[in-house]
Amino acid sequence: MKSSLVAVSAAVVVATLVTGLKDRAALQEKFGLGAAGKPSPELMMMGRIKPTDGPAGDPEFNAQLVADKIEAITSPPPTPDRSEPDAAASQPAAPQPAAPQTAAPPAQTVAQPAPVTPPIVSKPPATQQTAAAPQPAVDESALRYFASRGDKVRLQAEISRLQALYPNWVPPADPLAVPQNGDKQLEAMWQLYSDGRYAELRKAVADRQATDAGWQPPTDLLDRLDVAEARARLVNASDLKQYATVVDTAAATPSLLTCSEIDILWRVAEAFIQTERAQRGQDAYTYVLKNCTNPAERQATVEKASTLLAYQPMQALLALERPAADGSREFDAIRDNLARRFVAEGNDDPNLAIAPDYIARLEKLAGTEGLASDALLLGWYQLRRNNDADAEKWFRAARAKQDSAAASQGLALALIARKAPEEAEDVMFRWRADSDDATSTYLAATANLMALQPPADLAEDVLHRIATEVIARKYVPTAQQFGWYARSLNQFQTAARWFETALAWKPDDEPSAYGLVITREQLSDRKGVLDLQRAWAGRSSRITNLEDTSSLMPNAVTPPPEKGRLATQQPAQPTQPPQGAAEAERHITLQPGSEAVVRAARPSVETVTVPRGPRQTRGCSTTIDAGQLKPADALSRGWCLMDINRPMEAISAFEAALQSPSRKVREDAAYGQSLAYLRAGLSTNAAVAATKAPQNRQRAAELQVAILADRALSAFDAGRYRETLIYLDQRAQLQQERIDLMVLRGYCYLNLKMYGDATRIFEAAAATGSRDAARGLADVRNVTHPDTNN
Repeated sequence: MKSSLVAVSAAVVVATLVTGLKDRAALQEKFGLGAAGKPSPELMMMGRIKPTDGPAGDPEFNAQLVADKIEAITSPPPTPDRSEPDAAASQPAAPQPAAPQTAAPPAQTVAQPAPVTPPIVSKPPATQQTAAAPQPAVDESALRYFASRGDKVRLQAEISRLQALYPNWVPPADPLAVPQNGDKQLEAMWQLYSDGRYAELRKAVADRQATDAGWQPPTDLLDRLDVAEARARLVNASDLKQYATVVDTAAATPSLLTCSEIDILWRVAEAFIQTERAQRGQDAYTYVLKNCTNPAERQATVEKASTLLAYQPMQALLALERPAADGSREFDAIRDNLARRFVAEGNDDPNLAIAPDYIARLEKLAGTEGLASDALLLGWYQLRRNNDADAEKWFRAARAKQDSAAASQGLALALIARKAPEEAEDVMFRWRADSDDATSTYLAATANLMALQPPADLAEDVLHRIATEVIARKYVPTAQQFGWYARSLNQFQTAARWFETALAWKPDDEPSAYGLVITREQLSDRKGVLDLQRAWAGRSSRITNLEDTSSLMPNAVTPPPEKGRLATQQPAQPTQPPQGAAEAERHITLQPGSEAVVRAARPSVETVTVPRGPRQTRGCSTTIDAGQLKPADALSRGWCLMDINRPMEAISAFEAALQSPSRKVREDAAYGQSLAYLRAGLSTNAAVAATKAPQNRQRAAELQVAILADRALSAFDAGRYRETLIYLDQRAQLQQERIDLMVLRGYCYLNLKMYGDATRIFEAAAATGSRDAARGLADVRNVTHPDTNN
């Protein structure tokens, strides 16, 4: 019965073929064998442009195929043979027709295609074509154009593109022998495309269509023009940090997302990350490493990703590296810099555990190359993880190579952690005014130093400089500790004045109030005691319930900072004592874990007291004649004025300090005056001030570097670009050029129309992640290729 049905069906088909041979399109439509429309390309993750619907066999009509289809519809589905490989599984399943099939069998077995990785960006699905679309005509106009120009690189790229679009297309045996286009106007259009003059090309096409109504531009030319304009829009949006536009443009033009457009893939990845879609950005980088083969581009991909992605996503990317021909790893050339970057990220996040391999690599680099920066990275990494001994070792190594504020600050924090605040204060004193963090670290060291138990035997000059800084900064913890320190020396008047000073700066500082009340009690100042008790009633039980302490001579101690509170850039402050400590008959608990101790009298510390009597001006908030001050006081006032950004007044204070007989004071005054002139923008005066007293080699170099940088900026602002380059060159001989100065150099080259040098400088700076350098690159492109950026 089945055989008879097949025979009858075949006869019907042959009859239909004979009667309808002139309407071939109707036959194809009737049997669902294809569609007249041209398939649209779609980007797949393997970096190839494939048609959504490939040709389903020979475009000529096949009667046997029709008969087989009819038989498949009327026959039950065959049982699959598990003993043989499924041949259909090796081929992608044909797309289903757009219109529903009325006769589709519910149990028909269809081979499923293998899973496909989703595209980098979402794209609306192309309209489904019928299964047997005819092979579209291949547009070889671009091929002929590149062949006629002898452009082998573009010719090969065009051949690869056509092969991806049309798998059955065979390129000419000798592509360079393909004759020139006979259409000269079309040749001119391809020339405009090749030159990147897209607006002119659009106009040329429109003009010709207006004069020749029957002429249609090659579809390939229009497609390529659309893609080129989309590329220009995407690059421009990326340069302008319009990341949402970048993603939208890429989604609308998926043919840009291939290995041949590696720069576009980088920009799309950055856009995803900057729009808080880090996983999609990581997917874009993963696509490059899985599918692209150019070694330099693969390495650059990892470098760019490392500036945008966190440590953990970077490990997933590095796992995709390929073994090199010599047996090494593909990214070994950049692994040193990656180790530095990862350890720096670990410094920012103490909970991030960096793989021991990176730590060991950086330690080896620090030993072989001897860079202070590598030792600093290791020091901060260990300090953030409370490995104080290792941190101290690396900070000392960094200071041995280059004594800097960062190295001194890290060493000071490590020393405070191991209860060596005296050395910490000495290490940080030179850098105390370098930054807010350096100042905080120095003051924390002074507080811990003054809180040592038993009290440290400090030289008079050390006490004086600590007191000067504390008063200038109005730093309450150290002022309070000065009070306890003076009490340990039985100098109760001095102690009371320090406690009063601390309360004047911070009226709610309960430990200072408690120190003051017990000191007044010992000085038999009952009125002062009662005043304090009334002021703190309901706020401190140990102050309001104070007993007679006149027979006691207490000493105090402030515990050092807790290890867990040590931060990379924020030094720990001394722990404040809890309120409510009880008094006993023969001892007083002044700070946690400390008791009153009787010590023999020591040399007077009157040089660090705040005198009673007429009210004295504290700090430098008021205007006074610095010439009336002692040189040492004028020096302190100069630094204070610098801290509140009054450099012109600081210049006068430093000038008065230059009259000191002490060489150290004169040296500091000349140094401070130079910095004040620099802050005021008077680099020439700064150079003169630096010569008023001998400076050590390091300070002299620092001043010279700062003066040259200031002169370079002034020359640039005045439009003297060649002079700016001279100053930058002189500075580069003394110190490695900073990224911001590299950008300044790049703009000098740009203004001097030295575009190649400008591009080189901007690219080098942009590789570090500098946004200003990226904008500089965009400015160069705007000047050199204005049409591309329209």
